[in-house]
Amino acid sequence: MKALVLESKANFSVKDMEIPVIKPNQVLVKVAYVGICGSDLARYFDGKVHHYPTILGHEFSGVITETGSEVQGLNEGDRVAVAPLVPCEQCSSCASGHPALCENYSFIGSREQGAMAEYVAVNAKNILPLPDEITDQEAALIEPLTVAIHGIEKVDIHAGASAVVFGAGTIGMMSLLALQAKGAGEITVIDIDNAKLEMAKALGATVIVNSLEVDLDDYFKENQRPEIVVETAGVPQTQVQSLSVVEKLGQVVYVGTAKKEITFPADVFERILRAELKVYGSWMSYSAPFPGFEWTAALQYMKDGKIDVKALIHEVNPLEVKEEPFQKMIDPDNHSIKFLYDVRQ
Repeated sequence: MKALVLESKANFSVKDMEIPVIKPNQVLVKVAYVGICGSDLARYFDGKVHHYPTILGHEFSGVITETGSEVQGLNEGDRVAVAPLVPCEQCSSCASGHPALCENYSFIGSREQGAMAEYVAVNAKNILPLPDEITDQEAALIEPLTVAIHGIEKVDIHAGASAVVFGAGTIGMMSLLALQAKGAGEITVIDIDNAKLEMAKALGATVIVNSLEVDLDDYFKENQRPEIVVETAGVPQTQVQSLSVVEKLGQVVYVGTAKKEITFPADVFERILRAELKVYGSWMSYSAPFPGFEWTAALQYMKDGKIDVKALIHEVNPLEVKEEPFQKMIDPDNHSIKFLYDVRQ
């Protein structure tokens, strides 16, 4: 099979490899589309991988071409999406129904070979058959949508609740869509990229704010503070601002991964106490029974047309372009949201 292989730090090659041999509890998936996640950037540029060579890719769709002897209910020819987490099923977190917190997990596209290749071996329990209403391209965005759903399901959202989303990247846009699907009211998206903010507006954001052009302290003195804040940017400034802008008795959920040290001024941190805030952390996108309601909800939202991810897909390339989309994703002048490889090319 053809595969895009990370040979060493910032060094991709396209090469021929053996097709994976599946275990009795697995299926072989012929990959259709695979997305590039922000976490893949650190693996490529910073060498944050578990081994070399490695094949990245955990956001993907495809078709089953072979089933193991123990697999039931799945057939060759089934179009599928894949949940990439492989929990150990032995630790206390798995036993208590929290697979995302597994102490000894594996992960497709990280700890084991991923989907930037023509074929990948997948445990049958990780497979989600696709309805006809969801295309292969759209299905490659199910995984990041589940991350957003997992985050906003941490908070109590009543009909018409006001919300702020920090960050207009993939997860920020997905959070906007998921909040709308849950019946939130006024949703404000805050970012520093005007082009991405305009995309958020087109997707249904009620208000967009460029925090380089607007002082948020002043803004929320003149405008109603949100009941809910979803932090997806993962930068120290927005992680602090999330606590400072939310309404008293409000809820903050942190979805964006911290990449730098964060310092909370005492008066901001004390808002947790004085305003009696509820603060949540959100990690990955899984629950029990595995892979979780996040995945069935994402499929249902997309099938029913309540969430449409097509507008987020901006560039589709063959594997042969290698690192080109990775370079574009770190370009400050890039305003695209989602980059996919079309592995069928």
